[in-house]
Amino acid sequence: MGSDDAHVPVLLAETLELLAVRPGGLWVDGTVGLGGHAAAILRASAPDGRLLGLDRDGETLARARSALASFGERVQLEAADFREIPERLGGERADGILLDLGLSSAQLDDPARGFSFQAEGPLDMRFDRRSGMTAGELVNRLDEKALADIIHGYGEEPAARRIARAIVRARERARILTTTELAAIVRGAAPRSRRRGLHPATRTFQALRIRVNRELEGLGPAIERAAACLRPGGRVTVIAFHSLEDRAVKDVFRRLGASGFRVLTRKPTRPSEAEVRANPRARSARLRALAREEAA
Repeated sequence: MGSDDAHVPVLLAETLELLAVRPGGLWVDGTVGLGGHAAAILRASAPDGRLLGLDRDGETLARARSALASFGERVQLEAADFREIPERLGGERADGILLDLGLSSAQLDDPARGFSFQAEGPLDMRFDRRSGMTAGELVNRLDEKALADIIHGYGEEPAARRIARAIVRARERARILTTTELAAIVRGAAPRSRRRGLHPATRTFQALRIRVNRELEGLGPAIERAAACLRPGGRVTVIAFHSLEDRAVKDVFRRLGASGFRVLTRKPTRPSEAEVRANPRARSARLRALAREEAA
């Protein structure tokens, strides 16, 4: 999901290699996004490999359905969270499972979704717009301490308290309604980042998005349950886009590596300089892989 568009999935060659995609088999893309990784897996598993693709975002899923239509009955797409992989497999064993955590470009580039501060839009940030609390509701309802805890805990933002205080002061004058309003408030409260090119609002927006979509809740257990659905020799790969996600993936892989699985990536695989130049959104991607031990 962290790709620049449907044709530029992040770490594509590395993912296919670590998944060991080959003709035939059953493959799962638990975060299908715009279908870039899924299309590559379907091509590499031709002529008879099958793919189950899941996504929480019905709007993105509709675009993936169109992009993958040429693969016919080899692909099955369902509106579901990757935490539901065991239920959706219904007892079948998978040869490989991919989780590409984060945003698709369709989500990031649509101002109406509210994920980006680059263009004005409503403070929504929900992957599934049919349910749940929006970022705007969080920003306008939570007390200063709760906001600071979210911004620090999920955004690792050193200026979280100052930002939370500025948000509370601003909303006393009027409700904060748009992405650009919030970005301006954060910019006024946060010191300039030492990381070149990092907008002062980046970490705050990340934190709100993670909280709105509960992205870290149950991530480790969900990966464990997915890994249990692999056939002997099957593999799971996870692409994370920030340190909190990657830490959770690393921890669960370490645990699984001591009980019937083998960690394939001692350190996460990162995109090449050439890939980052071609697709700047790939710069923070980290890919880890795990294999189920072959049956004795």
